[in-house]
Amino acid sequence: MMVSALSFLSGGLLVQQLTALPEPQWLPVPIVLAGIMAWMRYWRGLFLVLGVLWAVVFAMQRLAGRLPESLEGVEIPVTGIITDLPEQDGSRCRFDFHVTGSAQKLPGKLRLSAYHLDLPLKAGQHWSFTVKLKRPHGSLNPGGFDYERWLMTENIGATGYVRPFPKPVLLGRDSAWLSVAVWRQSIADRLSETLANYPNLALIKALAIGDGADISQQQWDVFRNTGTTHLVVISGSHVGLIAGLVYFLVLRLWARMAKPSTSPQRAAAVAAMLAAVFYVALAGFSVPSQRAVLMLSVVMLAIILQRNTRPFNTLALALFTVLAVDPLAVLAAGFWLSFLAVAVIVYAVSGRLAKPGYLLELLKINWATSVGLAPLLLFFFQQVSLISPLANFIAVPLISLVAVPLALLAVLVMFVSPVLASPLFMVVDLSLQALGWLLAQMAELPWATINHAQPSIWALAFALPGILLLLAPAGIPARWLSGVLFLPLLFTAPKSPETGEITLTLLDVGQGLSVMVQTAKHRLVYDTGAKFSEKSDMGQAVLLPFLRLQGVDNIDTLLISHGDNDHIGGAYSLLENIRVGQVLSSVPEQLGRYAPIRCQAGQSWVWDQVSFTVLSPQQPFESDNDNSCVLKIQSAQSSVLLTGDIEALAEAWLLKTYGKQLQAQVLIAPHHGSKTSSTLAFLQAVQPDYVLIPAGYHNQFGHPHRDVLQRYQQLNAHWLNSADSGAITASSKQGNWLVQSLRDTDSKYWNNKPIQH
Repeated sequence: MMVSALSFLSGGLLVQQLTALPEPQWLPVPIVLAGIMAWMRYWRGLFLVLGVLWAVVFAMQRLAGRLPESLEGVEIPVTGIITDLPEQDGSRCRFDFHVTGSAQKLPGKLRLSAYHLDLPLKAGQHWSFTVKLKRPHGSLNPGGFDYERWLMTENIGATGYVRPFPKPVLLGRDSAWLSVAVWRQSIADRLSETLANYPNLALIKALAIGDGADISQQQWDVFRNTGTTHLVVISGSHVGLIAGLVYFLVLRLWARMAKPSTSPQRAAAVAAMLAAVFYVALAGFSVPSQRAVLMLSVVMLAIILQRNTRPFNTLALALFTVLAVDPLAVLAAGFWLSFLAVAVIVYAVSGRLAKPGYLLELLKINWATSVGLAPLLLFFFQQVSLISPLANFIAVPLISLVAVPLALLAVLVMFVSPVLASPLFMVVDLSLQALGWLLAQMAELPWATINHAQPSIWALAFALPGILLLLAPAGIPARWLSGVLFLPLLFTAPKSPETGEITLTLLDVGQGLSVMVQTAKHRLVYDTGAKFSEKSDMGQAVLLPFLRLQGVDNIDTLLISHGDNDHIGGAYSLLENIRVGQVLSSVPEQLGRYAPIRCQAGQSWVWDQVSFTVLSPQQPFESDNDNSCVLKIQSAQSSVLLTGDIEALAEAWLLKTYGKQLQAQVLIAPHHGSKTSSTLAFLQAVQPDYVLIPAGYHNQFGHPHRDVLQRYQQLNAHWLNSADSGAITASSKQGNWLVQSLRDTDSKYWNNKPIQH
C-alpha cells in the first residue's frame, strides 16, 4: 500500500513541475497507458500514471475557471455571498466572494478588497457590488510567497476590488443554522465583544475558530523563531488532540454502560470523527484542517470496521485519500511537514521493545520531530529553530491540554452564560500570557535560530537516510554516519559573483522599487518597496525571504533613494531583522533611529574592484522625486545606473553635469517608466542595452507609459517589466550581461508567463 501511495504521490508531484499543462488531446495517452498497466498488473506504474492523469485533469479544471483576459479592468455588476471571515487591514477589508449572479461569465469564487464601506462586511452576507477584476497575479520572487499558486489551490479565479459607485447594496444574510460561515462570524463577533480587553484575544480566536488575522507580526516572529507556529493555527495536531480527548472520554463512558449495543471502540471512533469535523468547521474548513480530518477519518474508519492495519499502511491510505480529494495539496509546505511528522513519530516509537514512561515518550517524540523536520524546514523556510525542542516541550502541553480545550469549552458556554465563560477565558488568557512571555525570552537567546541558504534536492535526498539512521533503534551499527549524511545541508550556498563582476536583482515588489546588488563579498540593497499596513510590507514579504534564500545574514549598505512609501516602506522590517552596516538616504530624518547618512553627489566607495558613486542629488530640487539618490555602479567592463524616481528636471541636470559619464549597460527605469521621465536626451546619454522597469501589474498610473517604451525601442534597448517578468536578475561576465526573469526561468503552469521584448 505504501509503495502504491508513494507512486500516486510521485505522479501528482511530477505534474506540479510542469511549466505548461499538456493539451487536452493528449489525455487519451495516459488513459491507454493506465489500461495497459492494469492489464499487466503492474500496480506501481498504474498508480504513477493515475497520479499524473488526475493531477492534470484537476489542474485543467482549475485553470479553466479563471477570469477571461477580456474582462480584466472592466466594471462588472455582481451579486453573491461573503463565504468566510473578512480580514480587516487598516482601511482595506479583504474577503472571499461566491458569485451567484452576473451578466458576464465569471469564476465562482473571487478574492475582493473593499475600502471605506458604510456597513461592516460579515460572513454570510449577500451583496450587490460593482467590481473591477484581474486574473490571478502576484509578485514572483525567489524565496517569496507564490500568490498565484495559493489562489489556484484555494480555487480563486480572479481578484479585484469593489467600486464605491454605484453604491454597494446589502441584500440579506444567511441564517446561522444553515451557514457555517455565519456561525463562525457570530462566534468571532461575540469573542470581540466579550474579550475586548484581553491581551490575547487574537490568539484565542486563532485557537478556537482558526482566525489568526489579528495576530501581530511581532507574535508571528516569536512563534517562528521558537518553532511553535504550528501551535497557534488549527492544524493536524489540534484536530488530533480534540479527536483523541473525545475518543478517550466516550470510550470510558460507553464501557460503563450496561450491555451497550455497539462496542465502545466503535462508538468512540464515531464520536471522535464527529468532533473532528465540528472543530474543522470552526476553522472554516481550511485546507490544512481538511487534510487533518481526512487523515484522522482513515484511522477512525479502520477502528469502526475493525481492521487491524499497520501504522504505515494507515498513513499510506490517508496520503492516497488526501491526494485523491485534492492533488494540489503537494504544493503546500504544510502537506509535507504534517505527513513527515506523523511518519517520523510512527518510525521513532513503533516496534520498540523498551516501553518508556509518558515523560520519556514525550521527550522522544519531541526530539524525533524536531530532528526529522529540520531538513524540510530548512528547505521551505531557510530557518531552523535550535530551541524548538525545548519550546515545544513547554508549549505543547500548555496549548493542547489547557488553552485549546478550555477555549472551546468557553466558546460553547459563552452563548449560554457569559458569566460562567468569563473565568474560563481568563485562565486561557493568563496561560497564553505566561507562554508568550516565556517564548519571547527564548526567542531573544543567542543562536536561537539558524538561517541558511536553501539546500538542494540532492542534499535532502542524503538527509532522509540520515534521519532514518539517527532515529533507528539502539544497537543499529554506525548510527554516527547520520551526521555525515546531514553535512550536504550545511554546505549549500548560492554562487557569488567573481571579483570585478556584478549581480543585480530587481525584485518584484509591485508598484514600487527594490534592488539587490552583489559583488564578490559585499551586498547593497537599493530601496525596499512599499508598506501597506502595520502587518504588511515588502521588506517582510519579499526582501527578507529573498535574503534568507541566498543565505545572506547581513547587508553592507542600505540606500533609500527618497521618502515615498513605495521606496522606503519596507526599510523598517529589513533594519529590524538583519544586520545593516550603513544606511544612506536623501531623507535621513525618516530613518533617524538607524544613524543614516545623507546621500550626496560625490560619495563613492569600492568593493571587490567594483566602484559605487552617488551622482545626485547635489543641491535640493523642489520635487521629492527629483531628489532621489542616483547611483552609478561601475566595474572594468560593466556598468549599472539606478535612478529612483527622478523625472525630466533631474535627468537634465545629470545630463548637463556628467554627459557621457552616465553611460551604463543596465538602467533601472526612472520613476517606473513614467511619461514624466526617461527623456530621449537622457536615454541617448545612458545608451542602455537593457532597461529594467519596476512596475505593478495593471497599476493605476499606467506605468510604463507607451511613449517611454517607444523611446526604449528607438534606442534598440531590451526592456523587461517586473509586472510581466517577476524578479529580474542581471549578471555581468567580462562585459557581457545575462539578463533573466523568474517567470521565464522558473515559472510553473499556474503562473502568468512573461512578455518578450
